[in-house]
Amino acid sequence: MSTRRWRHGLADAAPAEGADLPEVGGAEDDPAAAAPLALRPTHVESSRLPPGGFGGLLEELVWTARPRQWLKNLLVFAAPAAAGVLGHVGPFLHSAGAVGVFCLAASATYFLNDALDAEADRRHPRKRSRPVAAGRVSVRAAVTGAVVLMALALGTGAALAGYRLTVVVAVYLALSTAYSVRLKHEPILDLACLSSGFILRAIAGGVATNVPLSDWFLIVASFGSLFIATGKRSAEYLQAGEDRGLHRPVLLKYPLEFLQSVRLLSAAVTITAYCLWAFERSAAGLHGHHPIWSELSIIPVVLAVLYLELHYERGGGAAPEDLAVRDLNLQVLAVAWVVLFALGVYG
Repeated sequence: MSTRRWRHGLADAAPAEGADLPEVGGAEDDPAAAAPLALRPTHVESSRLPPGGFGGLLEELVWTARPRQWLKNLLVFAAPAAAGVLGHVGPFLHSAGAVGVFCLAASATYFLNDALDAEADRRHPRKRSRPVAAGRVSVRAAVTGAVVLMALALGTGAALAGYRLTVVVAVYLALSTAYSVRLKHEPILDLACLSSGFILRAIAGGVATNVPLSDWFLIVASFGSLFIATGKRSAEYLQAGEDRGLHRPVLLKYPLEFLQSVRLLSAAVTITAYCLWAFERSAAGLHGHHPIWSELSIIPVVLAVLYLELHYERGGGAAPEDLAVRDLNLQVLAVAWVVLFALGVYG
């Protein structure tokens, strides 16, 4: 743990939900610390560089960009992988470039969201450690960073794959901005915005590589995204308990039973559509491809959906990227699916 992070009352890892951040000194050293929590100053925004100078500022900006969230951008590879073109250099490089474009676009939305939610984040037990909420990155700097990253994402997308990828990125940025400004407070629409982020990533891969998107691909991507988005909301609902309205007001507008119903509906459609795709591919009898591999790939998909549903029912899964990097069972199922899928498409 660095001295600078401790001085700001932070740990290198995000604190657990509801955990208090370490205080510096006691009440005798800091009169504000002796005051009731509601009376303590929650924010002091300064134009000065954080401790560490420009290096410290760069670290805070990288934290605000949320690199861990970039795992979601691997969905860009889905369409070209399903089409069997990732083995060619050109499509692979275009897909990798599109992943980079969405890393820029996604980070732009995080900068903007943190700027808009700075005051609310300061009251959140975990989000108050974010650089903008903690005052180590100013709101103005966050907005400027968002604008710069948006411009880079749009420009890079146009250079990589022309106007079509630029349109996909522009739609993603527009929806994400609308979500941050207003739609995250509207039931149903917030789920649609969360889901669209995953779907647009998948579409971007097809656009960047000129791969046509099949009906089954779009159905699996759409309802799989809805399943993850609703699972995230369900986990937030259960984790926040009676305080859910303070941290995410839209949760007050959802009955838990409704979220459970949407999860089950989207999971059922996702599994059904994937099964139909696998059986259709097997029936096509593509030369050099044994049909059994595509059919066997159904097994890890079903197990992964059931395992995620168990997580959501227990109140886990509020951060899907954490499940991806920390849950060994899901990682094993993902590897098994990749192997079987690759054998079915490329073998």
